[in-house]
Amino acid sequence: MRSRSWFPDAIEGRTVVLRPHEARNVAAFTRWYADPEVARLTRYQDGPMPAEEVRRFFEARVTGSGSLSLAIHLRGTERLIGTCAFSQLDGDNGSALFHITIGERDCWGRGYGTEATALMLDHAFGTLGLHRVGLSVFAFNERAIRSYRRVGFVVEGRSREAIFRDGRFSDEIHMSVLAQEWQAIRRRVLGLESSATPASVAAQPAGEGIR
Repeated sequence: MRSRSWFPDAIEGRTVVLRPHEARNVAAFTRWYADPEVARLTRYQDGPMPAEEVRRFFEARVTGSGSLSLAIHLRGTERLIGTCAFSQLDGDNGSALFHITIGERDCWGRGYGTEATALMLDHAFGTLGLHRVGLSVFAFNERAIRSYRRVGFVVEGRSREAIFRDGRFSDEIHMSVLAQEWQAIRRRVLGLESSATPASVAAQPAGEGIR
């Protein structure tokens, strides 16, 4: 995998724009993860995330150097609606783990998360030169699984009865997409003509790149 030492200032899609998080976004995170339904779909622990835990998470995992985390804004209004990230970026093996949360409930089911995921995959495979992107999702989060399938993720395994939620045990599903699989569908997923580019991307130097 070729080495990169920068992360994007912005990735622009048709309906969303991805940008690095600002410190003030912690307020939105606090509100999102206080929502019982957001917590049910995203947290291993049962129940909303306490504000202090959100703050620690935001500082370590969102604005820290351990992951490439981007805010999801609606294009045109700049409304902040969610967050997406790569963690465990492994340059030697060309892999990363993907995470996404659409925190604003009125934005669920409108395709914003699907487009944000597609933009992140295009950045991963086209710019960072990764070979594989994986993720984990709870089996009862059917909307998310459908979204992941639309952009090329396939189920590669499951952890049986790994999460206790809603009074019963459920599986955790493990999915992945490979670079060649993404390249085979990217124009269809992104709605591109053969001569178009996937998104408008601006880059900035970063203290730690993928090695």
